[in-house]
Amino acid sequence: MKRSIVLLLFTCVTTSLMALGGEFAYLYKDSRIMGMGGANIAVGGYSTSLFSNPSGLASIQKDEGFVVEVLGLGLTGSNNILEFTQEVTKLGNSTTNEKLAMVTKYNGRHFQIDSSNYSSISKNSDLFVWSAGLLSAMDLNFEAHSNLNGAAGILDTSSRVYNTLLLGAAKEYKTEAGLVDIGVTVKYIWQKSYEGTFTATDLKDLASLTDPSAVFTNSSLSKMIRKDFEKDSSGFGIDLGVNYHPFQNSILHPSFGLSMMNMGSMGMGNNYGKQPFTVNIGAAIQPEVSYIDRLVLAVDYVDIFNANSIRTYTYSADNAISFTDDTDSDIMKRLRLGAGIGLIDSHFFSTQVNLGMYQSDYTAGLDMTIFVLKLNLATYKEEIGTGSVTIPDRRYMVQLGIGW
Repeated sequence: MKRSIVLLLFTCVTTSLMALGGEFAYLYKDSRIMGMGGANIAVGGYSTSLFSNPSGLASIQKDEGFVVEVLGLGLTGSNNILEFTQEVTKLGNSTTNEKLAMVTKYNGRHFQIDSSNYSSISKNSDLFVWSAGLLSAMDLNFEAHSNLNGAAGILDTSSRVYNTLLLGAAKEYKTEAGLVDIGVTVKYIWQKSYEGTFTATDLKDLASLTDPSAVFTNSSLSKMIRKDFEKDSSGFGIDLGVNYHPFQNSILHPSFGLSMMNMGSMGMGNNYGKQPFTVNIGAAIQPEVSYIDRLVLAVDYVDIFNANSIRTYTYSADNAISFTDDTDSDIMKRLRLGAGIGLIDSHFFSTQVNLGMYQSDYTAGLDMTIFVLKLNLATYKEEIGTGSVTIPDRRYMVQLGIGW
């Protein structure tokens, strides 16, 4: 049973370091926004607007005073990882080879776990809106292969553990042509990234451990991960954004947004988790509709100059790793559509239903606030890889926090 527990810990932690093909770069995905297809560039209103368009801070209401969000704990997981870990727990006292055979069943499938904690404080003062936040996160991935014999890897891995400090500000300007919001963010990121592959021998060595914590301390596998996989990097960047609100007397309340993200030394070297410079646009309307508190319809097109690259890994029989960063110009991967329907908004309770389209598939979400307790749920599908080799990865998000 101990061996099963150890293997389960391994599959949830070290194997979820990974990827044969990667996804678009990101720092943080807010479930409130992902439920709306990830469309928020021209909407704003959250402290997490710093991750898409800092001018969105200007939509934080003045009468809210200080907006505090603490212990914003989030967890995202692939549908496959839930199925995978459940099957591991059913294996009981089966042999190591039987456990490895289970990995074979999932040959070529993508697994992802993302955990995060974003805490922030924001204020819409008389002069401008400001926000300060700290993000601590893990982005863990893996892909299984059925190479049970020889030296070839059976679990390809890419992963990162990172922290980000963000300071943002936005200001509203009234012009004859409408309102213009301008925002800026400065941020610093430091991270450890991991890229490599595990062999069947690595798994057998792990299964022989009687103390699960040994994998993180003095085990040979832990030392191998740190020696062969671990890379340190950091980066400093500046984000700029603008939102334009014409026709203020219109019942549609349209807005148009533009953001330029990751300007500066944000390359993060050649490590997994690098953040390219991107230019993004969006539009939204918030029509006045009877019987509901709020309706938002939004469309975004991100990375209009195709700066994102998709990393594809190649593993040789001697366990060496190499990769290529392939350009991906898929329009549908960049198009995002979203709708948010606010049903109730009172001092004690509020709720909003979100729907959208992200990377050609549906998204859905539910946001609830009870006093100071916030619960947000969402699902979306990520397309892993590029060109003709893509792997659909349906993910589920839950975020729980305290805010006022």
